[in-house]
Amino acid sequence: MNILVTNDDGFQSKGIKALIEIARGFGNVLVVAPDSARSAQSSALTVSMPITYNEILKEDNLRIISCSGTPADCVKLAFSRQLPDMDFEPDLVLSGINHGSNSSINIIYSGTMGAAIDAALYGKLSIGFSLCDHSLNADFSFAGEYFTEIIKNTLKNGLPYGVCLNVNAPVGKIKGVKYCRQSKGAWREEFLAYPTPYGKSCFWLTGDFINEEPHSADTDEWALNNGYISIQPVQTDMTDYGFLENLKK
Repeated sequence: MNILVTNDDGFQSKGIKALIEIARGFGNVLVVAPDSARSAQSSALTVSMPITYNEILKEDNLRIISCSGTPADCVKLAFSRQLPDMDFEPDLVLSGINHGSNSSINIIYSGTMGAAIDAALYGKLSIGFSLCDHSLNADFSFAGEYFTEIIKNTLKNGLPYGVCLNVNAPVGKIKGVKYCRQSKGAWREEFLAYPTPYGKSCFWLTGDFINEEPHSADTDEWALNNGYISIQPVQTDMTDYGFLENLKK
């Protein structure tokens, strides 16, 4: 089996190194990942400047390439087969392991999930993995066994076209796995203003996440806050079919 691995934290992150080790248990691994952090890039593509790459490692069953583009760029570059000596058609795409949760509304901002969603558009099995720990030295080991089983089950049962999985793991002892819906919630963003030497202000984005359904046990946020891994099927078709019928009326 050929497995493409990517992420949005960069090819040197601890999370992607953990995912590479998991992926190597399933077959040949090609890593095409950003050359530095590209968090919150969603499905963004590089359109106004060229994309460059560097060969980081090439050995039996493992090749690592860094890319100047976004996570979605990395997926498209891998599928383009235009990299030198590239005869690699991915059967499975794994994105992550992200340093930090991609639950609730974070799905639409996440570069990790942007890559997984883009892979689903190629008709490939794809899974985005995240851990609720932003630390650069986060411990991914306790979630590895669960992630491996999730990959095995996905390979066994498949996914519909245009659907990928969003998998988030809590920190600490894991009680099990919950299949969940996306919790209703939003970021209440604020900007911190700092004066510049030029008489203007620059701004840093900050804010707080507000969970609007803290007690709903069928949501990803509830699962993570109660020690469970959350799994959601995410579809590329964003049409609201129920409201579409109302519009027709």
